[in-house]
Amino acid sequence: MRKYKGKKICIICEGYEELDYIETLKNKAVFSNKYDFITVNAKSINTIIARYQEKYQSDSYSLVLIFCDTDKGPSEKYKEIKQKINDFHGEDVADDIVIFGNPCTMQIILSHFAEIKLTSQSKVINSKYIKEYVGIDNYKATDEQRKELFSKIKRNNYKKMKENVAKLSTDDNVTSSTNILKFIENFESDDESWIDEINSRL
Repeated sequence: MRKYKGKKICIICEGYEELDYIETLKNKAVFSNKYDFITVNAKSINTIIARYQEKYQSDSYSLVLIFCDTDKGPSEKYKEIKQKINDFHGEDVADDIVIFGNPCTMQIILSHFAEIKLTSQSKVINSKYIKEYVGIDNYKATDEQRKELFSKIKRNNYKKMKENVAKLSTDDNVTSSTNILKFIENFESDDESWIDEINSRL
């Protein structure tokens, strides 16, 4: 069992893939032990804001973040989340709170195995890439398939993922983009000042 020294960071995850992914990285011990990451499964993009407000107002965490898909577009639901975050805090802070994968989180996950640019959030369309790079047939994100998928994420392909996502846009209006790199680099750092910087704006 890892021992944590301080900051509790809550991550509101849109669904099971986001939650499983963060939990997998936690278990690979790639993040600093200065932080204790608590994941919450919102189970739907529609409940993310309510869960965020609940966890933020509980005063139980040093920081509360959101991890979700943009879907194609990005979708109105995604834009609404960012707007509601900004409205809630009265500041333009959503980009410091929301970790995104465009068009979906699978863009980040597959970056552990290949340099790839997904253009659809459809599991049917993306299943061919999951089969090609991970070897899972007809991926539908079942419990068993997710378990197999995340078992293939290792410390030695974590670096590859970082190299691959560094080549992607960080603009959530661009298809095949993600801002996860800036977050995980903070998660790796023993310097906790980034948390204080975000909180100073909330």
